[in-house]
Amino acid sequence: MAASTKPTIPWKLRILTTLLSLLLKASRRSNGTVNRRLFNLFDPQLPPNPNPIDAVATSDVTVDAKRNLWFRLFSPSASAATLPVVVFFHGGGFTFLSPASTTYDAFCRSLCRLLNAVIISVNYRLAPEHRYPSQNDDGFDVVKYLDENGTVLGNVGKCFLAGDSSGGNIAHHVAIRVCKERLRFVRVIGLVSIEPFFGGQERLESEIRITQDPLVSLDVTDWYWKAFLPTGSDRDHEVVNVSGPNAVDISGLDYPNTLLVVAGFDPIKDWQRRYYEWLRNSGKDIEIIEYPNMIHGFHLFPYLPEASQLLSHVNHFINKQVAGS
Repeated sequence: MAASTKPTIPWKLRILTTLLSLLLKASRRSNGTVNRRLFNLFDPQLPPNPNPIDAVATSDVTVDAKRNLWFRLFSPSASAATLPVVVFFHGGGFTFLSPASTTYDAFCRSLCRLLNAVIISVNYRLAPEHRYPSQNDDGFDVVKYLDENGTVLGNVGKCFLAGDSSGGNIAHHVAIRVCKERLRFVRVIGLVSIEPFFGGQERLESEIRITQDPLVSLDVTDWYWKAFLPTGSDRDHEVVNVSGPNAVDISGLDYPNTLLVVAGFDPIKDWQRRYYEWLRNSGKDIEIIEYPNMIHGFHLFPYLPEASQLLSHVNHFINKQVAGS
């Protein structure tokens, strides 16, 4: 049977992604800055709610007020002391969105409920106002905060890092930093990487061939990398091309077992597959799950059957890592 030439998604999702693409395009200025006032008009923010909704309560915890570093805590109604902790990094090209954005509040609430885990959704600083390594610094500092205070939030000895798109990139680099640090209580036993945002100077086949996804087309991703990277750096920087010529050698690190999610109509999927092969060649344990008819970001739309399937896969992965820890 011939492979599908178009993603299998409903018209509702096609319209939503087109409108989102137009908003993002209007918010990204050609001079590399962002019109935040415009974007924020269409990015409704939800406050935390200490009263459980669908058995999940939320609260916001400040880590460093000076740099607006905080996280949204999603707690199941059950006692959290024995539950695994998932530190989650949201997507948005390092440039947009937050844990309070409606989409990510809903997604992390679903994760909390279905995984029966404590979810820590990190509000990291955004580019281009704050370039690399600000995002990774913020992510690691939240992990350090959990090491110092997190035993009251959940079982940080059974901790996971997770992220989607640019958040998947951040999760990878935070995992490396955790491996190199001596933490007292936090033990990262798994990493969930959902359509991680990687790249490089080379143009891979999927980037050239897949043009139907307006959210991660070549011109869009080039803009994000330029806004994120230190001035003068190219896309073979170690933070972008994680398996390329400047990649960090992780062969001697206790890098966590990884679940990688790939969408068939994601233009950057070939970079994700290179990441998969690189981890395997580095002697690390990685499982890949592919959704051949899905687009980048499909997991954020709960009415898609594949979004529910993804949550089931993540639940199975986390339970397996917890049982083996």
